[in-house]
Amino acid sequence: MSSAAGRGSSSSSLQLHAVRFGPGQELLGSLQAFVEERRLRAPFIITCVGSVTKATLRLANATATNTNQVLQLSGRFEIVSLVGTLNPDAHLHICLSDAEGRTVGGHVLGDLEVFTTAEVVVGEAVGLQFTREMDEKTGFPELVVQPHCETDPSA
Repeated sequence: MSSAAGRGSSSSSLQLHAVRFGPGQELLGSLQAFVEERRLRAPFIITCVGSVTKATLRLANATATNTNQVLQLSGRFEIVSLVGTLNPDAHLHICLSDAEGRTVGGHVLGDLEVFTTAEVVVGEAVGLQFTREMDEKTGFPELVVQPHCETDPSA
């Protein structure tokens, strides 16, 4: 394992949070507001079920120099999977299925407009803090995991 891949790995306890978003809410922004409101320092998606009517995804062919591999979806889609970290520069991947059961997935860029519901369980790795730093090898901001010791309850 390279030093960058193992960088910041640590263990912590787990705290759970559950939230439901309703029709018309934008899921990514709503999740980021939820995380900020609760001051979560190392949040991640445990599970999500629901549906969306829009989504903007970056596809697997995208690179740091060719980020225009973007798919904009419109219609009714079931959320089959939503995974990732929710630090301020969230890194989420989603898999959606259409009315025929065909699936599509990618990196969430936004525009995840909730159709009927989005029921999300968010985990927090208590005692850690997630940040992102530019990685010269990938050309993208990558996850950095650091210990976090809460000394000021208002921090």
